[in-house]
Amino acid sequence: MSDVQSPARIFAAGALRGTLEVPGDKSISHRALMVAAASATPIAIRNLNQGRDVRATLESLIALGAEVDGAGSSLRVRAVQLREPVATIDCMNSGSTARMMLGVCAGANLRASFDGDDSLRRRPMEPVSAQLRAFGARIDTNDGRMPVQLHGTPEIQTQRFILLTPSAQIKSALLFAGLYAKQPIEIHNDKGSRDHTERLLRYLGADIAWNGSHVSLRSGITRHDPIEVAGDVSAASFFIVAATVSPGSEVTIRNVGVNPTRTGLIDALRSMGADIVFANAREVAGEPVADVVVKHATLRAASIGADVALRAIDEVILLAVAAAFANGRSKIVGVRELRTKESDRIAAIERLLGSVGIAIETEPNAITIEGGVPRGTGAVVETHHDHRTAMAAATLAAGAGPVGIDSDASIDVSFPNFLETLQSVQRP
Repeated sequence: MSDVQSPARIFAAGALRGTLEVPGDKSISHRALMVAAASATPIAIRNLNQGRDVRATLESLIALGAEVDGAGSSLRVRAVQLREPVATIDCMNSGSTARMMLGVCAGANLRASFDGDDSLRRRPMEPVSAQLRAFGARIDTNDGRMPVQLHGTPEIQTQRFILLTPSAQIKSALLFAGLYAKQPIEIHNDKGSRDHTERLLRYLGADIAWNGSHVSLRSGITRHDPIEVAGDVSAASFFIVAATVSPGSEVTIRNVGVNPTRTGLIDALRSMGADIVFANAREVAGEPVADVVVKHATLRAASIGADVALRAIDEVILLAVAAAFANGRSKIVGVRELRTKESDRIAAIERLLGSVGIAIETEPNAITIEGGVPRGTGAVVETHHDHRTAMAAATLAAGAGPVGIDSDASIDVSFPNFLETLQSVQRP
């Protein structure tokens, strides 16, 4: 917590009632832009996420020569021939942009420099760089971090990879390297990480197969159908948890992507007694989509394994919020990666829950939360410029009472209209 006396915002308690929509999925939006930029035929993208992270990817591709028509959430993208950028590619705060664009540029045999903000400069870039070096790329990092220099890929070497660090971003970087180089790629030792890249490539006609541990890309895209980006389940998760912990809530979130590699939070909440139903299930651009209906429920403690945490890695902070309201001690395993997100999110969980009187015990790869009756006092929580911490504070306050944050500026990274959306459905 902070001793700051003038918080940027104080969130209040209140039930959530009504219907809402969330922005396009951030992970899919990054990938949609990168796949479309591999096509000489324009590909339309609709419901593109409007946050700063996705803008970093869009501006990176434009710097490489991609042609973009349209504005806002609806664009048409193509690239006749990518070129080396004249300036350093600014990845802003987006690890997805940095890691996956390295794959794009390595496959296209480009020279490029990558950098980002202070937060991104603290995040590891050596794991993806090491695997792309095996592909044949020449890459220099700054002691494993940004800035990163890519000196091209003079000769394709390895095309069969074993993931040393199972990661959807590293896996996708390798797939993009193969796509842009027009080379088959095999990837082994995945651990069921999110499969948006695989689904998108298959939707556009690529010859690709995967089973949760092995991916084989044999040829590139052959179709140029429009890409409709599903609603972001990570964005929806703030409202799912807020409705669950706030008495009197019943909310419907329309058009949410419910890819099984991303629904770890929902599965964990259901195991704790949450009332969450999928309605109007369908498939959009290769992704499963549904309307998510959530009602308030009394939660019980649960032990959450590493496999579930992997499918909810961006939502563990919200799972911890839910555990604060559950009866008993909840343990979440497989959280080591949270130390190197946009901020140290384990420390963020400690600050958030501490602000409402809930105890947390930490281990190198696990956290234990003693649930109870969280009580907000308006204490100010430092966000460290992390968008998920800022929005998680609103989720916590919905059931616990007033929680302040030192800054709400970071919310624009992924969900620019979060505050307006929350206001539209929350009833004090």
